[in-house]
Amino acid sequence: MSNSSYISRKQELPLRGENTSLFLQVIISIAVFIFAITLSGVLSIDSMIDNWNKSILGSLTVQIIPTNDTDKEKSRAETLAYQEKAVDFLKSVNGVIKVTPLSDDQLTELLSPWLGDEVNISDLPTPRLIDVKISPDADIDFSQLAKDLAVASPQASLDNHKLWLNKLIAFADGLNLIASTVLLLVAAITSGAIFYTTQMSLGLHHNIIEILHIIGAKDTYVAQQYAKRMAFLGFMGGAIGLFFAVPSIFFIGNLALEIEGGIISDAELGFTDWSIILALPLFSMLISMLTAYYTVKKTLKKML
Repeated sequence: MSNSSYISRKQELPLRGENTSLFLQVIISIAVFIFAITLSGVLSIDSMIDNWNKSILGSLTVQIIPTNDTDKEKSRAETLAYQEKAVDFLKSVNGVIKVTPLSDDQLTELLSPWLGDEVNISDLPTPRLIDVKISPDADIDFSQLAKDLAVASPQASLDNHKLWLNKLIAFADGLNLIASTVLLLVAAITSGAIFYTTQMSLGLHHNIIEILHIIGAKDTYVAQQYAKRMAFLGFMGGAIGLFFAVPSIFFIGNLALEIEGGIISDAELGFTDWSIILALPLFSMLISMLTAYYTVKKTLKKML
């Protein structure tokens, strides 16, 4: 039998009937499920941080403390006057793009989660808020700006969000690091399972492989047979894992949207993120194929 005709056959190694195939496919399915869930978390955290940087770092908030007066109408008028002074000053600051005082309706919407829907803020000494958009290229000394603002409008105070935002970003980075570590561990464990399963299979088929070498088959041919089989198991296992992971991702996302405050809602998966997640079966196929191929090549050098 010639070498070329022998290589054209595909059933010399009975790999499809191995008991380890089902075990490995289950392991890959579980690994891809965990990998997809964790990866969606990593991508969501990255998206959340990016949205924070765009929406918060480019803005600051000015608070107008209400004046202390028993006459509500007089106190409200004085507070609004301080607000106008603050608005006029902020519009004159270099780097400020837009200055927007919040209306009564907007303030009511902000306070309703804590005070209830039926509270009339005109009956309360409610601070006035001014939303200020600043240019990304603006070079503003916020400490000096706060001092100048206090001179222009004594009841005004400045909050540029940096202190609490830095804490949130540090927390998000910590979660991202943990999730990335989980991804590496899952990938390593899966590769290890493929490695040891392949070695076990090589031991079971040691006699067949020796006969193949006597006939003229090379290590590369045997490695290709294992690589093709593992590629199939990797893809099928990845597809099954992804099949269960996608509904779980949507379920977790819906739970996150129910959290009030708007912070978690900034975590979203875009088209590119979903493309990466949906490509995981191809990734598991590639990892399985390469791991099996090089495992066979390396093991056969020691066995034969």
